[in-house]
Amino acid sequence: MDKQLVMRIDDTPVNVTWEDNGSVRELEDLSRSGLTISMSMYGGFEQVGHIGRRITGNDRQTTTHPGDIVLYSGDQLVVFYGSNSWAYTRLGKINLTQEELTKLLGNGDVTVTLSIE
Repeated sequence: MDKQLVMRIDDTPVNVTWEDNGSVRELEDLSRSGLTISMSMYGGFEQVGHIGRRITGNDRQTTTHPGDIVLYSGDQLVVFYGSNSWAYTRLGKINLTQEELTKLLGNGDVTVTLSIE
């Protein structure tokens, strides 16, 4: 069985459809020994956290939707429970409803853990 990149928000595992790009591959490499990112609420529609180092990005003007996971500024992971329009690199999409995402992300800062399992 192939190992894959797994995301947890606090202690809740979430199902993610990851993009097939160089940014996700670099994120996978960083996650091999576990990567914990302290996230902060921003703007009432997203959680943002520093990855700890820069990874390659391919920013494009994008309108995000609830569940979108993007790279911002080469070193920040952003997870949306609302929508925004900015230049981002797409990383993936959490497969939950907007209501489920708001419950997970909309009530204060969270911790995102990425690992290979």
